[in-house]
Amino acid sequence: MRLGVLDVGSNTVHLIVVDAHPGARPVPAASHKSVLRLMRYLEPDGGISEDGVLAIIAAISAATEVARREGIDELLPMATSALREARNGEEVLARIEQETGVALRVLTGEDEGRLTFLAIRRWYGWSSGNILLFDIGGGSLEIAAGSDEYPEVAVSLPLGAGRTTVQFFPDDPPSPEQMLELRAHSRAVMRADALPLFEQLPPFEHVVGSSKTIRSLARLAGSSFASSSIGGEDRLTLRRSELKDWIPRLGQLPAEARQALPGITPDRTFQIVAGAVVLHSAMKLYDVDELEVSPWALREGILLRYLDGLG
Repeated sequence: MRLGVLDVGSNTVHLIVVDAHPGARPVPAASHKSVLRLMRYLEPDGGISEDGVLAIIAAISAATEVARREGIDELLPMATSALREARNGEEVLARIEQETGVALRVLTGEDEGRLTFLAIRRWYGWSSGNILLFDIGGGSLEIAAGSDEYPEVAVSLPLGAGRTTVQFFPDDPPSPEQMLELRAHSRAVMRADALPLFEQLPPFEHVVGSSKTIRSLARLAGSSFASSSIGGEDRLTLRRSELKDWIPRLGQLPAEARQALPGITPDRTFQIVAGAVVLHSAMKLYDVDELEVSPWALREGILLRYLDGLG
């Protein structure tokens, strides 16, 4: 069967189309992405502006046209933190359904962590043992850990790369003081709302990062080597020391200049510095020297759970 996952996130509206059936690995067939940066459209009261609503509707309409051309059997549409937390989120969701026919399912932060963790577990397998996961989206940071298919602990924090860019980096490039302020804030949030939840878990045998932000940072500052893992994907790793070395260099460049760097795509230039600061803070607090970057993340988790329900 041909399935489509439509992910309306804080930074992009992304459709992936796969051929899949229960018990088999999903095979990518098509992809379509629109850069959104919803944080730009947030009004002072926390609502999404009219321009923002129109941008979402246009992006979803374009994605559903691709899905129609690809002949999908089922569309699995979801939305994450930007719509979940917007003051007028319910009204925006109703308008999206009215104008596009797409009824978005709004995931909780815990849902995001659990489903991403499921994808990570399936990719790396049982031999990876007790996994610690970091996933940085545009609006939130998910941290999850466990030794089963779903995590024992999953927490969502308002430390997404787009959100923290808007909150802490009014200047482009950000000042050293602004970067220090974000580092202090992110560590304080993690110490208060996340770190204590993980203290009773056994030692982590495998640390994994997912999301485009982490993948971009790994391509910039990490290493790649051939892997015999499923699909023959190159295996990306990111060391905390290398990430730390790159943060001041990234911070000195304006957004338009960052896309000239290896691994930094145009849709990530705006928020990559904040993402790097938050990720480094998380790795330091959790005493992680190195993480591996997963090719699978939330969208694959959505697919896998749907397929599990058919089996």
